[in-house]
Amino acid sequence: MTVEHTLTAEPQAQACFAVLVAHDGSSVSDERILSSAVSRSLGPGAMEYYFDDLMTMPAELAAALEKACGDKFDICVTRPDNREKRLLICDMDSTVIGQECIDELADFAGLRDQISSITQRAMRGELDFEEALTERVGLLKGLSGDALQTCFDERITLNPGIRTLTATMRQRGGTCLLVSGGFTFFTSRVAEAAGFSENYANTLLFDGSVLSGEVGRPILGRQAKLDRLNHAAESLGLTPSDALAMGDGANDLSMIEAAGLGVGYHPHPVLAEAADAVIRQPSLATALYFMGIEKSQWVEID
Repeated sequence: MTVEHTLTAEPQAQACFAVLVAHDGSSVSDERILSSAVSRSLGPGAMEYYFDDLMTMPAELAAALEKACGDKFDICVTRPDNREKRLLICDMDSTVIGQECIDELADFAGLRDQISSITQRAMRGELDFEEALTERVGLLKGLSGDALQTCFDERITLNPGIRTLTATMRQRGGTCLLVSGGFTFFTSRVAEAAGFSENYANTLLFDGSVLSGEVGRPILGRQAKLDRLNHAAESLGLTPSDALAMGDGANDLSMIEAAGLGVGYHPHPVLAEAADAVIRQPSLATALYFMGIEKSQWVEID
C-alpha cells in the first residue's frame, strides 16, 4: 500500500504596510494586532504601520484589522514594492461625482424611479450592463438636448477630495484617466473640472435636437474599462500593477481586480468584496494615504 503525503510550505516572513484612516477620531479597539509594527503618522487621523516580518498574508491582516476596528476606519494593507501608483483610472458616476447622470436625466423625463431602479440593479451586478444601459437610454427617447446641459449645471457635483487626488498624482508624475459607462457629454466636463487628462465613455445619439433613444456602439462597459487600463499602462511603459483603480459598482470589477491597488468608494457589496481597500468616508484623497503619501505632500485643492 502506498501512502501519499502532501507537503505544505511553511509561510515565509514578508514586509507590508497597514494604513488606518479614522472616522471621526476613532481609535483601534485591539492594539495587539499592531504591537509589532513601526508606526508613522500620515496626517490627521491617518496612521501607517510597517511590519517587516509578517507571517500571514496581507488580506488576512486586513481582515483582522477590520474585525478589530469595526466600521470606524478605512483600512488598506499593501506590500512595500511598487506602493505608489503612477496611473489613476476612475469610474465617474457615484465615484468621482455624487450622482448617476442617467438617473438625473431621467428626472427631467419624469422617469427617475423607473430608470434608477434599473441602474441600481445593474450596479449590484444583477443585470447585464449593456442591456440595462440600452433599456434606460431607450426610455429617454425624445428628451431635449438642452436638458443635458441643465442637468450638468444644476445637478452634477464632484465628490470631496477628487481634485486633490488628481493634482497630487499629476505633480508626482502620474497620469489620470476617467472611464465611465455613462456619457461623453458628462465625462468631458467632469474630467476638466476634476483634473483628468483623458476621458472615455459612451455617446448619446440625437435625432435633431432630442435624444434618439440610442447609444453609440460599441458600448463601453466592464471589459472596455479593463481594456482601457491595460492600454494606458502599456502606452506609458507601465503594467497594471502600477495602477490605482477606483469605482463603486459591478461595472468596475474587472479593472479593480486587475489594478495593483483597487479601491471601492462607498461601493456596492459585490465590489467591496473584490477591492483591495474601501473608502467609506467622504474624501477620495484617502487613497493618497493608502499609497503612503503624507498629507503635507498633498496638492490640496478641494
